[in-house]
Amino acid sequence: MAHDDKTPMFSWRAREQLFARRILVLDGALDDDNGTLLITQLLTLAAQSPEAPVSLWIHSPGGSVPSMLAIRDVMRLVPCEVSTLALGLACSAGQFLLSSGTPGRRFALPHARILMHQGSAGIGGSAVEVEVQADDLRYTVDTVLGLIAADTGQPFDRVYEDSLHDRWFTATQALEYGFIDHIVESFDQVVPNRHRIGIGMNTSGTHRSRNTERGEAETP
Repeated sequence: MAHDDKTPMFSWRAREQLFARRILVLDGALDDDNGTLLITQLLTLAAQSPEAPVSLWIHSPGGSVPSMLAIRDVMRLVPCEVSTLALGLACSAGQFLLSSGTPGRRFALPHARILMHQGSAGIGGSAVEVEVQADDLRYTVDTVLGLIAADTGQPFDRVYEDSLHDRWFTATQALEYGFIDHIVESFDQVVPNRHRIGIGMNTSGTHRSRNTERGEAETP
């Protein structure tokens, strides 16, 4: 009997290595668990080094609206720049987080695809419950689309109309619409510079000499 217990290739070890370089990754659907993880990781990195930039790499079909709004709130709260990068796919919540990055620091790989839509409602129940849910849905939709309009510079009415049905964007179209600021052309655009104190590093973020690493005094 076949079992679907394949070991993920993107392991926690790989995530930790990227985290050490101040890179966070949303891979797959956004849910409460990985949303909370991204929030706490972002707050941790900002506390460790408030001035060093953080990168959020996105390859996601979308997901939880409360989680994406919470992540955006934290992205705006922290003092450091938060650069965003669409790797291959940034749909719905992925698109929202992509365009929520620090202005001027939002990127997409040349063949990334971006999808904007309003998502499904999932409304049901009694007439009263449906009315309450509909009111909440309208509030959520207006909030999300208003933030997208603010982040892209597009009029709210255009964003609303464009989101009524699945609207796909190439990297070039996403740049024109305002979801991103740059299409990646060089390695340095997507890997943040580290500014940390640790083994082999001084307070300015540069390497110490080999003598210092061996415990020997460094000549002033």
